[in-house]
Amino acid sequence: MKPDLFQAPDYYNLDDLLTEEHKLVRDAAREWVKREVSPIIEDYAQKAEFPKQIVNGLAEIGAFGPYIPVEYGGAGLDQISYGLIMQEIERGDSGVRSTASVQSSLVMYPIWKYGNEAQRQKYLPKLASGEWMGCFGLTEPDHGSNPAGMVTNFKDMGDHYLLNGAKMWISNAPFAQVAIVWAKDESGRIHGLIVERGMPGFTTPETHNKWSLRASATGELIFDNVKVPKENLLPNKSGLGAPLGCLDSARYGIAWGAIGAAMDCYDTALRYSKERMQFGKPIGQFQLQQKKLAEMITEITKAQLLTWRLGVLRNEGRATSAQISMAKRNNVDMAIHIAREARQMLGGMGITGEYSIMRHSMNLESVITYEGTHDIHLLITGLDITGLNAFK
Repeated sequence: MKPDLFQAPDYYNLDDLLTEEHKLVRDAAREWVKREVSPIIEDYAQKAEFPKQIVNGLAEIGAFGPYIPVEYGGAGLDQISYGLIMQEIERGDSGVRSTASVQSSLVMYPIWKYGNEAQRQKYLPKLASGEWMGCFGLTEPDHGSNPAGMVTNFKDMGDHYLLNGAKMWISNAPFAQVAIVWAKDESGRIHGLIVERGMPGFTTPETHNKWSLRASATGELIFDNVKVPKENLLPNKSGLGAPLGCLDSARYGIAWGAIGAAMDCYDTALRYSKERMQFGKPIGQFQLQQKKLAEMITEITKAQLLTWRLGVLRNEGRATSAQISMAKRNNVDMAIHIAREARQMLGGMGITGEYSIMRHSMNLESVITYEGTHDIHLLITGLDITGLNAFK
């Protein structure tokens, strides 16, 4: 088991832009990842198994609902703190960050924003502590980039709702106690429902044979005449804008998280370039290798500046969905290219589990697709700057 020697790059002294609280939160997450994630994550990725024993640790570092108010069990932190936690967790593994992102932005966020007080009191403290884990049901087998086409639906049966349909590619589904499910009512309006494990007709088969996010549990949500109590409807927002608001928060976290994966690949390649000897000198002394490293740190620095500014805008309530899309698309694209370049720098060693790079590279193939594909986010930017809708 190799020690975690990670040193975070900060070429433009971005730490000067952070508060002391930001740095304390980040450093606590960083040390926890070094201690609890790095030593085990390669084995769990090889086994295609989520390390459930880390859930309590994720809760302790504030990874579940860091911006949720303290009265509901959250840490009451700002958006930059949330981003920094996601950065550090994804530096360890994208799948682990996915688990935390889903819990925070796709389960706790809609209950906090769209739920009533009784729902907040019932669910948020248990989710914040990790006692309960949650998942988010939007994507369907035939409706990914077009969620408005969903066929999952519910009918008003008088004293309860009857829910039918299926969701696919759902992180945390196999072990989640709570699912936030988006479904159409009889008029075709989209609403959020809180579905609990154990409700008859609700099953969560696990998705196997993944080559990506192997240390994250993925599954389906199947609803076969599930009776959902009427008090489990999220009352304060409906329509497609409700789940998209959750995705804004999650995509913002991804923009930070991807930087963590990129930093880990860069740091690994930089260290290797100083140690690996070829033709009588370290490979880091060759021009082509320096070109790769110089481009990596440049792109990481640009992404750090982009995302820090987005965090300031989020704190001020001024960030737009299109700005979040730009950061998600740019940063994941940046990270996947750095992972590929770093893999080449390590040669054959780059494909082994002795180093983190190939695992990051495989994980990022999912991250560049989920919560808005690379191309869809490009069109969101195009729509924003031209006012012309390429989706229709």
